[in-house]
This record gives sequence, C-alpha cells and structure tokens, in this order.
Amino acid sequence: MRMTITFYENQSTAEGCNFGPLAVVWPLLQRMDVAAIINRHLPADSRAEFDHGTVLSLLVAARLYNPVALVNVADWAGDSGADILWDMPVEKMTDDRLGKSLDAFFAKRHSILASMALHVANEFDISLSEIHYDPTHILFHGAYDQSAPRPDPLQQQDSVRSDTRLPPAHITAGRPMSDAPKDVKMVHAGLCTVVDELGALPIFGHTVDGNQNGHTSITQQLGLLQKHLKPPELTMISDRGTFSAGHLLRLSEAGYQAIAAAPWKDFRALFDEHFENLVWKKASYLSLEQQRRRRQGNLPQEHYELATCKHILVDRDSGGSIAVRVIFVYSTADQKVAQKNREKSIRKIGEGLEQIAKSVADGRRNTDPTSVARRVGKLFGKRQAANYFSYEMVPLTKTQRDGLPKPQRGCKRPEHRFEFSFDEAAAEADGEYDGYSVLVTTAPRSQSTDEIFSKYKQQSYSELANHEFKTPLAVHPVFLKSPERVEALVFLMMITLTLYFLIQRIYRANVPADEPAKEHRTTTQTILAAFNSYVLIVHHTRVGRQVQPTRLTTRQRKILARLGFDTPSQILSRRLPRAP
Repeated sequence: MRMTITFYENQSTAEGCNFGPLAVVWPLLQRMDVAAIINRHLPADSRAEFDHGTVLSLLVAARLYNPVALVNVADWAGDSGADILWDMPVEKMTDDRLGKSLDAFFAKRHSILASMALHVANEFDISLSEIHYDPTHILFHGAYDQSAPRPDPLQQQDSVRSDTRLPPAHITAGRPMSDAPKDVKMVHAGLCTVVDELGALPIFGHTVDGNQNGHTSITQQLGLLQKHLKPPELTMISDRGTFSAGHLLRLSEAGYQAIAAAPWKDFRALFDEHFENLVWKKASYLSLEQQRRRRQGNLPQEHYELATCKHILVDRDSGGSIAVRVIFVYSTADQKVAQKNREKSIRKIGEGLEQIAKSVADGRRNTDPTSVARRVGKLFGKRQAANYFSYEMVPLTKTQRDGLPKPQRGCKRPEHRFEFSFDEAAAEADGEYDGYSVLVTTAPRSQSTDEIFSKYKQQSYSELANHEFKTPLAVHPVFLKSPERVEALVFLMMITLTLYFLIQRIYRANVPADEPAKEHRTTTQTILAAFNSYVLIVHHTRVGRQVQPTRLTTRQRKILARLGFDTPSQILSRRLPRAP
C-alpha cells in the first residue's frame, strides 16, 4: 500500500494573490463590454495614462469583489491580482484618479447606463417589454453642504433633463422609516428590473431627492426610459407607493400598459359597491413555500382568490380619465396575518393605555394633559388599531381630589382622571376586509386576470434586487463628499448590480434539466464563494513578476464551463507574455 508523505520545505519567496471571484467577474466585464461602452461616451484625454473605461471597470470589480473605500482600492488590487488583469500599477490606482473618473462618469451617467442596458438586452437575449419598478433609499452620513434640491427633469415640455443637464439628487432628510434613524440623510434610487423564469435582472435606474416620494420617482423614471431606452412596447409593474391615476395616464399616452398595486383605502368603496356581484376564482400562482407544502408535509396550504370589475379612474391634477380593470385579491394567508396583527396591536395599545391610566391615577411625573397626549401619540404611532381607541383627561373636582388616598412618595395628588374606550364594532368592521388587496391594470383583456396577478407577484424579485443593492454590494456607507461623485458611484453600482445578477442568470440557463432544483436556484453569492480560495502564485524575478495560475477544483471548473467563461490560465496566457 502506498502512503503519501508530507514534507516541510524552507520558506518560499513566492507570493499568493487571492484572485478569487475575479475568475468570474473579469470575463463577464468583457462580455458586457463595460470599459468600451464607457469609453464611447467618455473619450480619453490624450495626456491620460489610463482611460475612464479601464478605471471605472476596475472600480466595478472592486465593489463586487470586496466593497472598500476609494483610498483602499489599490491595496485590494495588489492583494487580488487585479493590477495584473487591468495592467495598471497599484501606485497609479489613487483615490484622486478614481474620483476624477467618477466626475467624468457623472456627466454621462444616464446615457452610459442606458447603453449598457441595451447592450446587455441584445447580448443576452433579454426582452425589455415588461419592467418591474421598485424604489429604495440609500442612507448617508456627513454634512454634504453642497447638496441642494434639484429641478424636476420633466419640467421642460420639449425634452427630459439627464446627464450634465440634471444635478445630482439632493442628499437630505427623508420621511421616517423603520430601518432608517430619525433625520438621517438619504436619496432614493429606483431600479428597473426584468423578471422571468431565470430570476431578476436589474437593467436601468434613477435617483431622486431624499425627501421625494414614489410618485415622483416613477414619473421621472418613465421619462428617462422613454428618452434613453425608447422601448417600442412596455408594461410597467410597480407597488402601491408609486400608484396614481396620473402615472397610468402617462403610460397610456405613451402607448404602454401598467400593472400596479394600489392603496386599499382608495378602492374600499368600490369593493363594497360591487361585492355582491364579484365572481371569485382561485389563482394559479403559488409561492415556492406553498408549492413545497403541496408536494410534502402537512403545514397549512394557503391560496389566493381573484375577482375583477371595470372602473374609470380620474386624475385630480389633469382631470383626465382612463378605463382600467380593478383586480381584488383575497389571500388566506394574509387574512390570518392581518387578524393576528390587529389583535396584537389592540392588546398592546390597551395595555399601554391601562398603564397611562394608572400613572395618572398615582399622580406620577409626566401625567399632565400635554405629557399624556405625547405619550398616547407615541403609543398609537401609525397603527391602524389606534382608530378604535379614544381617550380623554377628565378634570377632578376639589371634592374628588380631597377624597383620594395620600399619594405615594415621589407622586402628587392627581388633578385628572384618564379614561379611554375601545370601539369593538369598528374593529370588527375592519376585520371584514382582512386579507384583501387591490391591483389596477391597463393591460389588454387578452391577458387574463390570473396571468396579470402572476406577473405582479414577481415584484418580490425586484425587491430582492434592491436588497442585494444595499447588502452584498454595499452601496452604503459612501464616504464621498461631492454629491456628484456620490451619484456617479450609485449609478456605477447599478452596472455592478446588473453584472451581479447576470452571473446567476447565465449559470441557471445552462444547468441541465435533470439537475436538482437547488442547482437551478444557484445564486451569484454561492458562485463567487466557490472561488474565494482560488489563488495565483507570483514569483519575483530579475526581469519582473512571473504569474502561475493554480489548479481549479472540480466545482470551479464546472461553474466556469456553465458560464461559458475561460479559465484563469487561459485569460492570463493571452494577457501576459511567456516567461523568457
């Protein structure tokens, strides 16, 4: 029997470069033609050592590989071997050079992003006829004193402002959010995402001021889509935060359609009016979890039911009207969640009011009418259940006060009695609407209600893209003091996000049909992680560096084959001369 013996050798002078995910990122950057597209819009200065496409494609790779501040990009490039691929010495990768390329990119950001979207759509056979739109917020820290409100890109009737004609989005305090500290500064970034059987692909986007809402963002986004992408046909799919009759009218005037969630309160009266005549049908759409439950297990099986009616929407601003289909949706799962949340909110508010009543009765601090109103307001918050409660501070007469027991230490004799009531009938009336939501569409009737609902439910993939935008790719925190550079980096990150989702899209498209379901759902994060341990060996000789690729694992080789990418050995053999 042969045995493998492990020997110790003296320390080697060779170094290791953690090439890692660059094995995947570099070939896709080439296929996306990132540097060339940027250079077509930003011709290089004849005196410049490196063109903007080279510098900015390097920054894309850095943000995707390991998000770092601009000042640390050179260190990352030296550690990963990116300087070898980009043929740029690390000492040339200064934050000043990167910043100047971002300045140039800002001036053509919309045009470059659109050219990239059109190239990707053509290169990877992706239809832009259906786009999901979802805005998100990006948080910032610092003064940003130069940031100012910008004009509406659509104010001019003859054209849409973009690129140099449009200042950066105003970095300012926005409305309070659950995941944003109070008074934090932000901008909103909207992503346009294509969704199909291979998942999501963010393809275009835009930014708006931090204090603007979804109505503004989707209106501006539509204008930029028409100007730069010019889709011959389009169905725009969006959530209720962007819904308005005006948006549907603008789409219709351009020859486009909409599928949009709408606020329930705006259609509750219409629901009541038509309820008796609505015909409900079970939707074919099921979440992945519900599909799994139907194959195995005994967990509750939930479903959706759909009913539709015709309606005319009127835009209050323009006075225009548009015929729509209103789709009422009933979810058995949402009904249970809504009921549970209502009961929880009612219980929490009731307990809170009981505590306030006791504090007032004990004569404790902060029990004057002003302080109590503030405490009740904080307790109510934005909970719908607050509508079922009412309260008042009832002044006590001198006789009533004298009849009270001696106050405890640290308390005083109360001057009011706190009383509150609960409207159970109102709570029960609202409970009748648990589980219901509403969609509005201008899509032709050749598209069934069931088909439209299934398309809308793909909106969750768009929300996932926004999540990836702010987590693995770490678009924030951003440490750039110039609002123009901040915006340029956000737009560059949109290109990075397209690349990120293209990796898993190409892989999934080439997974054999008989592979396990897990393989068909492989993510970019999993693919990149498979290369984390891949290194290059670098020997320093008298004439320069000698680079040796290491052997790929079976898994790494399979991934590159399915992606259709060359191996690191093939890439480096073409880019570097042979050792003498």
